[in-house]
Amino acid sequence: MSSPDGEITRLLRQWQEGDGASLDALLPEVWQELRRIAAHELRANAGHETLQPTALVNDLFVRLLGARQIQIENRKHLFTTAAKLMRQVLIDRARAQQREKRGGGHWRRADLLEAMALPIDTPTDLPALDQALDAMAELDPRMAQIVELRYFVGLEVNEVARLLEVDERTVYRDWALARAWLRQRLDA
Repeated sequence: MSSPDGEITRLLRQWQEGDGASLDALLPEVWQELRRIAAHELRANAGHETLQPTALVNDLFVRLLGARQIQIENRKHLFTTAAKLMRQVLIDRARAQQREKRGGGHWRRADLLEAMALPIDTPTDLPALDQALDAMAELDPRMAQIVELRYFVGLEVNEVARLLEVDERTVYRDWALARAWLRQRLDA
């Protein structure tokens, strides 16, 4: 009998090879975990009160299904990709709210920082955070993944360590470096 991770990997490969039934089998395997992550993310981020966890997961799958060039290899890759796509959904929503036709002139920068519970003391905005994470990913992709998984997906350190297949001490160390790097980058 294969492990749950092995089963997810098998279903992902079959789905990407064109087997639609594999997607039907894959969704129940990952749906509840993705929905739990989405619920945590929405609780942690004010400003998205009208977005329900199920809608965030649905939007995630719409983006996954629409992105033919994405080749998801295994469970780890699925959840790291989900983290990036959830981040992008929330960034897109924040940008849409900033537009003048949606009252962008009334957006409060300090509220976003509190909602994100980021380890930085000065106000910032989500597009600036997105740019900082992109720059971080160029320097250290794993550190950027850890930030995405911790803040945009809401995983605990032990969950991140398991997903990235590294020691928890590595996650704690990268997490501390990422916080300091983000603080310096966003203060500039």
